[in-house]
Amino acid sequence: MLRESLMGELLHEADNTRKLFDAIPDDVLSYQPNDFNWTLAGLAAHIAEIYCWWEDTLNKNVFDMAEYKYDKGDISSMENIKKKLEENIAGAIRALENYPEERFMENWSMVSGEAELMPPMPRIQVIRGFLMNHLYHHRGEIIAYLRANGKRVPGLYGSSYEEQQEQMASQN
Repeated sequence: MLRESLMGELLHEADNTRKLFDAIPDDVLSYQPNDFNWTLAGLAAHIAEIYCWWEDTLNKNVFDMAEYKYDKGDISSMENIKKKLEENIAGAIRALENYPEERFMENWSMVSGEAELMPPMPRIQVIRGFLMNHLYHHRGEIIAYLRANGKRVPGLYGSSYEEQQEQMASQN
C-alpha cells in the first residue's frame, strides 16, 4: 500500500516537473541570480538528476557521495535536459515498481567516504525528505528564476498567478 501511494506521488510530481520544464525557454538557461546560485540550466539538470537517486536510495543502505558520479549531461538546451529527465524518471519508476514494502522502514544513510552526511534514518523518511521535498524545493527556485526573467509560470497545484491574470483578462 505504501509503495502504491509513493508511486502515485512520483508519477504526479513527474508530470508537474515536466510541466515546469516545458515552460523553460532556452533563452534563459544561462540566467543565474548571483554568483553562488546555479544557472537555470544547472538547476534544471539537478532536478532531473534527483530522479536518478531513487534506485540507489531504494537498493543501497548507504549512499556514498564520494563514489557517486554526477552526470548532468548536455545542458545546452531544454530538449537535452528533458531527455535526461525522462531517462531518470523511467529509472525511478522501475526502482519503485516492485519494491518490497518491508524495506521502507530499513535504515539508510548518506556518507562521503568516512564523513557522515545524513545520519541513519528509515528509508521512507529519505524518500519523502531527500527525494521528494528536495525536488519541490528546487522546482520553487526554478519558478523564481522564471518570474525574474518575466516568463510565464504554469500552475502545478492549481492556477498560477500568470494563469489567474490571464483568466481575469479574458473575463473583461
